[in-house]
Amino acid sequence: MTDNLVSIIMPSYNTGRYIAESIRSVLAQTYTLWDLVIVDDCSTDDTHEVVKTFNDSRIRFIKNEKNCGAALTRNRAIREANGEWIAFLDSDDLWAPDKLEKQLAFMKENGYVFSYHDYIKIDEGSSPIGIYVSGPDKVTRHKMYNYGYPGCLTFIYSAKALGLVQIKDIKKNNDYAILLNLCKKADCYRLPESLASYRIRKQSISHDKLGKKIRSHYDLFHLCDEQKAPIAFINVMRNMFFGFLKKLIYEKKYRVNG
Repeated sequence: MTDNLVSIIMPSYNTGRYIAESIRSVLAQTYTLWDLVIVDDCSTDDTHEVVKTFNDSRIRFIKNEKNCGAALTRNRAIREANGEWIAFLDSDDLWAPDKLEKQLAFMKENGYVFSYHDYIKIDEGSSPIGIYVSGPDKVTRHKMYNYGYPGCLTFIYSAKALGLVQIKDIKKNNDYAILLNLCKKADCYRLPESLASYRIRKQSISHDKLGKKIRSHYDLFHLCDEQKAPIAFINVMRNMFFGFLKKLIYEKKYRVNG
């Protein structure tokens, strides 16, 4: 493990259209002690060719031998990480240039080992859609079970303090599964500033119908977190309720210039 190094976890699958912009947002970081671990889950598009155009020794591209799904792909990337700090950026999302610098300073100054920050939403063409997402200043274990407030593109944790994180093979909500693993070891603190952009895609999980969302959350609590069926179902309902409140309280519309 390398002190002060940030290992950035980037799973990829058929994101050749977006991944170059995501990588460029990493290359633009004012904090330069990072390595980017891209694990590709057997993409059938030009993802590999796009990544090969970047000539930077800090970028590592690893390809799964067979299609494994997002959970196992994230697990592999985390195992490959060498950094004291672990950060996450999906291969279609973007970071602000000072994201790592500001977030690491926030954590080190306050002695935090787990943190997240605000973000905005963008469309498939990378244009802001006028939605700003925040969250509670402190997310305890109880609050994390209410809802997975930290967006995957926003949270960082100390691998030195919290250890290796591996999750079970679930098709969806694997980023939330990581959060549930971490919240049992440390509270998560919010840096109240937007330092990332989350891309809304028409075929994304966020557009799943209610029935599919309930099923994927049940699998998260029952299969991944090993809760008994009645408790898992209660937590699904709890999650849906707090997800509704989250949109009311922590998602604010703003005017997009132009």
